[in-house]
Amino acid sequence: MQKTPVLAIANLTVRRGSVTILHRVSWRVEAGQHWVILGANGSGKTTLLSTLTGYEFPTAGTIDLLGERFGESDWRELRKHIGLVSSSIRQRMAEDESALASVVSGKFAMIDLWGRVTPADRARATRILSQVGCANLAARPWRVLSQGERQRILIARALMAQPRVLILDEPCAGLDPVAREHFLQFLQRLASRKDAPALVLVTHHVEEIMPAFSHVLILKKGRALAAGARQKVLTSPLLSAAFDAPVRLHAERSRPALTIASSKRAVM
Repeated sequence: MQKTPVLAIANLTVRRGSVTILHRVSWRVEAGQHWVILGANGSGKTTLLSTLTGYEFPTAGTIDLLGERFGESDWRELRKHIGLVSSSIRQRMAEDESALASVVSGKFAMIDLWGRVTPADRARATRILSQVGCANLAARPWRVLSQGERQRILIARALMAQPRVLILDEPCAGLDPVAREHFLQFLQRLASRKDAPALVLVTHHVEEIMPAFSHVLILKKGRALAAGARQKVLTSPLLSAAFDAPVRLHAERSRPALTIASSKRAVM
């Protein structure tokens, strides 16, 4: 008997006026898989995420989460199973809120938590902070946290709701090289945990793809150019097609990297 996928979209189309932003995109995430979404600017990555989290409405196609279908179930409840870490959330966090309170707020999908925090919620948030390596930051207000610390706190916040899918929308943006490497190593450890949700990393940079990410979806101009196991999809020809440039994929320290084939300059 085939298992129910964590997430499945079929022929997803999003039109705004005369413009088609997504065109018949199909994608399936099984339990135990960790995905990367790659694509150039304008490929449809942001619209896909907005549709999955219920902030954009599809023109056609279906979205199933944990066996429940968008439009036939209460998506406000279902999307609680989709954790999201993005710059839009980071910018809305309350400056004076402690890291612990920020994590607790994830249970209620609330920015600037108010009301009584139960001992059980506090204890769970403390455990999660420890899991993401931020136990020492519990009392610190948001305004004094570094960018890397903020990203970890946002992941802890998302984990507070026990999501089945955790979407990381360009989480390394704004991090310096050392902070980025530390954060990527943290993602590797998180993805390697047996109880980890299905991770979806959205990025422009192949060097951010850690070994734990098993599958890749490549978008181009609103279409799924390729989707599947990393070894089959993460190739020089497909990436050249995705970015409309002759690129060469190679390995550096067991991670992928790109060079522009014509000039052999590293893609930044």
